Amino acid sequence: MEYYEAVAALEGLPNLRPDLGTDATASLLERLGDPHEAVPAVQVAGSNGKGSTARVLARILREAGADVGLYTSPDLNDLRDRIRVNGRRIPEREVTRFVAEKWPDAVAAAPDGAEPTFFEAFTGLALWHFARRDVDVAVLEVGIGGRYDATSVVDPVAAAVTSVSHEHTDVLGEDLPTIARDLAQVAPADAPLVTGATGDALAAIREVTDVVTVGANDGTDAETVDVRVAETATSARRPPASVVSIDGSDLDAVDGVGLDAGDEPPLDRRALDVRTRTQLIGSHQAVNAGIAATLAVQVGRETARAGLEPTVADVAAGIRNTTIPGRFEVFDDEPLVVLDGAHNPAACATVADTLDRFDYEDLHLVLGAVREKDHVGMVRSLPDADRIHLAAPAVDRAADVGALEAAIEATLGSQREVGPDAAVDATAAACASVDADAAVGALDTVERHGSVLDAVERAIAAADPGDCVLVTGSLYVVAEARDRWTRAPRVVRADVPDRARSVMRSANVPKPARERHADRFSGVTVRFHARLETARELADAMEDCGGTGVVSGLDAPDRHVEVVLSGTRARFRTLLGRLRESSPADRRLASAIATAVERERTAVDRGRTAVDGIESDRNGKERTETGDHDVDETGTNDVDETGTNAADAPPWRDGTAVMGILNVTPDSFHDGGDHHAVEAAAERGRELVAAGADVLDVGGESTRPGADPVPAAVERERVVPVIERLAELDVAISVDTRKPSVARAALGAGADVVNDVTGLADARMRAVVADAGCPVVVMHSLSAPVDPAERYPYDDVVDDVFDALRERLLLAERAGIDREDVIVDPGLGFGKRPAESFELLDRIGEFRALGTPVLVGHSHKSMFDAVEPETGPVAADAADRNDSDRLAATIAATALAAERGVDLVRVHDVAENVAAVGTAAATAASVGANADRDADGSSADRDADGSSADRDADGSSADRDADGANARPDDVP
Repeated sequence: MEYYEAVAALEGLPNLRPDLGTDATASLLERLGDPHEAVPAVQVAGSNGKGSTARVLARILREAGADVGLYTSPDLNDLRDRIRVNGRRIPEREVTRFVAEKWPDAVAAAPDGAEPTFFEAFTGLALWHFARRDVDVAVLEVGIGGRYDATSVVDPVAAAVTSVSHEHTDVLGEDLPTIARDLAQVAPADAPLVTGATGDALAAIREVTDVVTVGANDGTDAETVDVRVAETATSARRPPASVVSIDGSDLDAVDGVGLDAGDEPPLDRRALDVRTRTQLIGSHQAVNAGIAATLAVQVGRETARAGLEPTVADVAAGIRNTTIPGRFEVFDDEPLVVLDGAHNPAACATVADTLDRFDYEDLHLVLGAVREKDHVGMVRSLPDADRIHLAAPAVDRAADVGALEAAIEATLGSQREVGPDAAVDATAAACASVDADAAVGALDTVERHGSVLDAVERAIAAADPGDCVLVTGSLYVVAEARDRWTRAPRVVRADVPDRARSVMRSANVPKPARERHADRFSGVTVRFHARLETARELADAMEDCGGTGVVSGLDAPDRHVEVVLSGTRARFRTLLGRLRESSPADRRLASAIATAVERERTAVDRGRTAVDGIESDRNGKERTETGDHDVDETGTNDVDETGTNAADAPPWRDGTAVMGILNVTPDSFHDGGDHHAVEAAAERGRELVAAGADVLDVGGESTRPGADPVPAAVERERVVPVIERLAELDVAISVDTRKPSVARAALGAGADVVNDVTGLADARMRAVVADAGCPVVVMHSLSAPVDPAERYPYDDVVDDVFDALRERLLLAERAGIDREDVIVDPGLGFGKRPAESFELLDRIGEFRALGTPVLVGHSHKSMFDAVEPETGPVAADAADRNDSDRLAATIAATALAAERGVDLVRVHDVAENVAAVGTAAATAASVGANADRDADGSSADRDADGSSADRDADGSSADRDADGANARPDDVP
């Protein structure tokens, strides 16, 4: 069975069952071996805010050292987004294994009339996966209500109801107290229910269970809540952020709640007292954070198995580092672009309130929704827009844009202050009472579009830098809109049938199609995700152009599917020409594909020219006895006012640069702490520069497997004096650290680059880098230091690492870090098996699609224990080999990386690896020189008849438009 077949089986299940209850889920879990009984669980229910609360809680528990399973719904782009362990999606092969091995006995064997629904089966899959991964805690977002939801089969150790509003009234009831009582059924048996509900809803919940209340510290209500929260106004910096304060000093009085003191910092009198920045903007998110923190308190007390004792620092870090796609997600600031999946009147009112904090001129609203929502109530709750762009998301449930237009018409002349929970007349009835002339005038500002992406493109194009573009109405709408920023076409190697099959399999192309097309790949092959209809249209168009196009077997119009296109450059030019004549979204896609192909060619061309000057200094620097210096006409060193060496461009902009590793730790795996003393380290740094290092990477904490963490103060004492002594050298200096305070101190001492092995996981590190405006290495790592006992499952290691780095790049950009300042490192050896690290090295060129320089750090790593220079593969005891035995393999890997166009290699042995880089560059240059000549010395760019090979069949230049003008920059070369 293949993954797309497993998904089809799951999605073939019914969405609803005629009779409510948890019996079907309980029976399913029993046939699975009752996996939920092995995992302590937390349920988070509520009308709005439950997804945000669940994510914050999961992050707090992870910061406290727990392995955490997180189950949320719906997903944005991939079913697997719903099930995560420690932030990682469930692997495709686990979904396939569940359907292939468990389906016959667990799902297909259900009695007639008791077949599980899709949500029930997926809940079973989540709990089965969490048990297999032996998580410490499972955080479960409740689907609908509480009493009959599939997640309510668990006996939670803690639970919450975030808020109560009119939602799913056909199932839960028409009035708020009835809805609240249903939601309150998630309450745990031995702990109070945590809630942010107020008014009649809170009173109804109190009828059902004991509660811990969380609310704003804003006056009279503050006296009635147990945990008080406050949020300051949104800051102007990027990303927009608020400061959240949580005061749980009254928690001691509540039975079953308490938080033991941690080491950093200790809690005063067991009080929950937290103040931290957060990117979750809005007073409602402060309440959500307070609920999550209170739940963490309960989990720490009730979950003996995990041994969790969350500290104030854990709670603060969890709140600070949580980011939630599609929840007031800011993508740009000129114009301000905000994506929010608000899908009911209450959520839309919250968006309006939060957006009101921002200064902007005109508002351009992109709106789409699903059919069963209260469109009139949503429109009334949203802020007034100067122009509205309507589009239907690509789902069966999508509301027709005509219905949304009617809802807009219905709200004209009415009071927009109508409460989000107030009863709303039907759209048709409301329309009848509206002044017709006013409606016509307002609807002149409404545009209909064929797709969400077209609407987004039109809105952004129409907006001035000081305007705002708000995309909202549904998570389905937000998911499609995010494609504008997340889609990254990449050139992949498919030059032989086996590689072509591998590419297609990773893209979930069905096996029959793989076999039909494996020998039809030629020229350039590009892979990316799209919506199903778009993917099929692109594949057909490429076939029409004479190329090859294949699409994933996933039949999911509302999610990402992969499309693979292959053909000559001329065929790509034809395809892109067609796209540019189509919709705004297609024109943007054409530009993205052309950019990917251009990056690939540029990397090859750069390798051919990087050999210039190799026999002297590779950077044209003048050597002196004390190191490298750029000397101006006056003989003074070119340094800026802070003493930092200035450079016109970083050394990795032209050819493969060599980063020399300088460990100033007593427990380095390679040099054994030989350079722990400051003067010894400085001398070693000068030696590395003399050997040809373009960058020095100074690290004061080992990330080797099993290394002990080092306090920030100790790490600063190690690296800062060394950097101060090396700052006089005309070489870029990098600090290898995962601690924001160390990075800030190192930059102040003269460092130019931050190398973060956690990939900017900490929001504080992103702020440090953004404030400094310095380059940063963003590495993929699932743990630092490496946990040698942990085995991380990958479906396709390159795909998984690529996706993770792409999301980190979005976080970096939203923090104000320019993409051109980011260097990505796929993290060879960090949580990867040797075969996976070698695959990353082989396919390293695919990471160019991220639009950043690429670094490879491979020096002396245990991945090379799988090879023996003299005898080939070695025995299983290879791990006992001396580290120095890996030098030959390191040099070979450096040459391979340079040949593949890598921008930096990070190594211990600089001289040997500089030679490897030079050899690769010289070889590439000779190939380029020979390719420019025929055997008789004429240009190799001509066909056999002497005409230009870059001309079309009619003799016209393929690089020119039909009118003879030079092609645009985004043409495929």
